[in-house]
Amino acid sequence: MEKTQVHGIEEDRPRRRKKEGSAKKRKLSDEQAKFLELSFRRERKLESKRKLTLAMELGLDPKQVAVWFQNRRAKQKSKQLEQKYHMLKSEHEEVVEEKCQLEKEVLKLKEMISKTEEEIGKLSVGTNRAPEDCGPQGSPSSLLPPVTHQAVAEEINVAGGQEYFLFMHGFMDSNGWMGWDDDFFGI
Repeated sequence: MEKTQVHGIEEDRPRRRKKEGSAKKRKLSDEQAKFLELSFRRERKLESKRKLTLAMELGLDPKQVAVWFQNRRAKQKSKQLEQKYHMLKSEHEEVVEEKCQLEKEVLKLKEMISKTEEEIGKLSVGTNRAPEDCGPQGSPSSLLPPVTHQAVAEEINVAGGQEYFLFMHGFMDSNGWMGWDDDFFGI
């Protein structure tokens, strides 16, 4: 029996016996390793015939060849996972940086909104109107009195404002502003 310590407690464990007739594990030579690596590039899994052929060519036990291929596949998978981890980590860092930039931009925009609301409040005090009365967006332009066709006609000194607006009616949009059209001035 062999004495071993596991978590500070001594245990008696039976020794493992080597199978009779089993070959000692030998370290691969550089040439054997290169040959196995080339074989791995061609085929990742070996059929039993190919495994026996490789073992005979290299002077190795077929089980050693099979284990080498199994370890090589595990190493390749581990390397791929590591590469994917680094790629995802990099993407994550970029997203975090972009999030920080967007949060800064949101704060700046909130400041701008706050300042604009203060200015609207100051303007509404001067006209004795509450900011709620400034229209749907609370824009200062909604503080202006509505423009009528007659008022515009009088402003531009057009005699008979009705005829002018009948002519221009096709060029006005829903807000009462003129739009440009191919028929402007009969063109």
